[in-house]
Amino acid sequence: MNMRRKILCGLGAAALTPPLVMHAIGPKAVPLLPDTPAILPPGASDQTAYFPNSIFTTHEGQKVRFYDDLVKDKIVIINMLLITCRDGICPLMTANLRAVQKALGNRVGKDIFMYSMTINPEYDTDFMLKSYAKSFDVGKGWSFLTGPKADTEIIRRKLGFSSLDPAIDKDPVQHTGMVRIGNDKLNRWCMMPGMLSARQIAYAVQDLS
Repeated sequence: MNMRRKILCGLGAAALTPPLVMHAIGPKAVPLLPDTPAILPPGASDQTAYFPNSIFTTHEGQKVRFYDDLVKDKIVIINMLLITCRDGICPLMTANLRAVQKALGNRVGKDIFMYSMTINPEYDTDFMLKSYAKSFDVGKGWSFLTGPKADTEIIRRKLGFSSLDPAIDKDPVQHTGMVRIGNDKLNRWCMMPGMLSARQIAYAVQDLS
């Protein structure tokens, strides 16, 4: 593994999870909760053993299955957000990810897909998310997702947006400052701060592919 990857994907020191380099996601890479099974080895036939097919709704009102429709065989950029984010990080990060989308050009929506999942689905409906996405002039290939609270919590933990400290983990704002980047086909994943420069994030996505 080259030093460039270590630098790019090791910049998550301020995150709830430890700094990560590109690797197969699993219990050594993400501090999963005790009741969370590890992902199957690369090449296994049923990846839904780790990522479930929970049903979410996009900001355009489309029903999608989390693994089969959103993640399977794709390169993905995923973050968590709150429309009512009290510390202001969510709109700043959304604007930064919009710059990432522009930097990646027409690959977004073709082989790279972006997902922003609300951790407050009781308030952030698909209608609210559509208005939010429109305010940032979000282009194709980027979906804002809402779904049942229980399913959202499962996916949040599966992606590593969690803390083993219950006091920290119950605060939703603690889960909104990072982005998870993954290449499902190669089973390679990393996490990095969402406020790194758009160029750095775009470079990490391209390097992962």
